[in-house]
Amino acid sequence: MNIHFRKLTKPNNTLVKMLNNWENDPTLIPLIRPNQNKSELDCRNKLTLDDLTKRLENHQIYLIYLDDRLVGEMNYMVDPGHLIKKETGSAWIAITIGEAEGRGKGIGYVAIQYLEKQIQKQGLKRIELGVFEFNKNAVKLYQKLGYKEIGRIENFTFWQGKKWADIRMEKYVDKRQEGVYK
Repeated sequence: MNIHFRKLTKPNNTLVKMLNNWENDPTLIPLIRPNQNKSELDCRNKLTLDDLTKRLENHQIYLIYLDDRLVGEMNYMVDPGHLIKKETGSAWIAITIGEAEGRGKGIGYVAIQYLEKQIQKQGLKRIELGVFEFNKNAVKLYQKLGYKEIGRIENFTFWQGKKWADIRMEKYVDKRQEGVYK
């Protein structure tokens, strides 16, 4: 099993189609985007090449490959407004393992470690993320990687007939900074 990553610099229509497949996969929708009710959960989105090109203005996007097959993407933003803990030099991360054959193989674990290294190279000191409370496997993964819960936003997303919290977690990647702002 060969896992490797490529930074996205020039989007194309093939990639847009793949991302749209993941974004609109009913098994992934509850995991990758918040939904306020059943109609939002049932809604399908349409990403365009222009949308993806524009996203590169404030996202660093990396494609995740298993052997030579694209199985996911991960990205980060620097100091976005939705951070629960406003610390300059923070990255907000997101990861999607879109293809079923990429799940349950440790790819997420390896991918996040890679993303953390890219964030460190940019000189950032802290990472924050949000994970829906029903996504127990992701919560365990982030804890295993050293992320700590720093808050919850209750009633954040709808799934399986009820509202769930968004668990916010953080990790300091510049250990010299850990604890300075707590």
